Amino acid sequence: MTGDRIALAVHDHGGEGTPLLLLHGAGRTLTDWAAVAPLLAARHRVLAVDLRGHGLSPSAPWNLPAVLGDLEEVLAVHGMAGALPVGHSLGGLLAVLYALEHPDVTPGAVNLDGFGWGRPDQYVGLDPDQVAQHLTDVRKLSAAGLGRELSADGLKDLLAEQRAMSDQLGIPYELLEAGVLRSVRTRDDGVLEVRPGREEAVRMLAAMDALDPFALFRRMTAPLLLGRAQRPVPSVPGLDWFDPMMAAYAKGLARDLAALAEERPGVTVAEIDATHAMLLENPRAVAEAVLAFTS
Repeated sequence: MTGDRIALAVHDHGGEGTPLLLLHGAGRTLTDWAAVAPLLAARHRVLAVDLRGHGLSPSAPWNLPAVLGDLEEVLAVHGMAGALPVGHSLGGLLAVLYALEHPDVTPGAVNLDGFGWGRPDQYVGLDPDQVAQHLTDVRKLSAAGLGRELSADGLKDLLAEQRAMSDQLGIPYELLEAGVLRSVRTRDDGVLEVRPGREEAVRMLAAMDALDPFALFRRMTAPLLLGRAQRPVPSVPGLDWFDPMMAAYAKGLARDLAALAEERPGVTVAEIDATHAMLLENPRAVAEAVLAFTS
């Protein structure tokens, strides 16, 4: 650790060419890039990291300046100061923030489905007040899924959930299993916990909610790739309003991305044939979109 910065766990996928820094989403790990990174390494030097508090990286208070400092440190250590940040979900927002903070050395940014839950008025055809209430529920569910403590059989149950997700989305089970095993740790009190810890997760989600993604996109002067999932996220049992709300959001997001691309020539929008779990579902489509952008 140097000041507020920490030494992140990394996976160096090798390769030659313009360096890429791969950033995962909230509650995920660098294993999410396992199928994408080798495809990118055919033309690039590729480095993936676990963000602070995730995977095998140390825990530390979550705030955006410190998180961006971690990324700067890891690139300096690996001699990759001019890397293109490529992120998914939360990692996509971090990629844009990093590019904005380092315009002299960073050639651009890639944000893959890192749009947050959007504004209530982005949900086409729905009452914004009702959407706002539902978004509160969605955020509670998201928070509940992070920093989980596991019972004695909790790890087995969690892996069973991953098996069901593998069957539902067609994701190779071994990719999901690797992510879980990298995320689970035994605390000093002997309790199994899914990283990041509860306190870190709450701060991280609050930092995400405070961001206005489209305001960040409009600040970009360097090239920006925005990848959007074409397929909806799976339904949530017991929430009858969830699917219609996500369909309304997809319409609003497509509309706003098209307007942004029309307004800003440096913005490229790519449609990815996958749900939000695109890195695991369709790694080839993700890699092709990134390689087309970097070429």
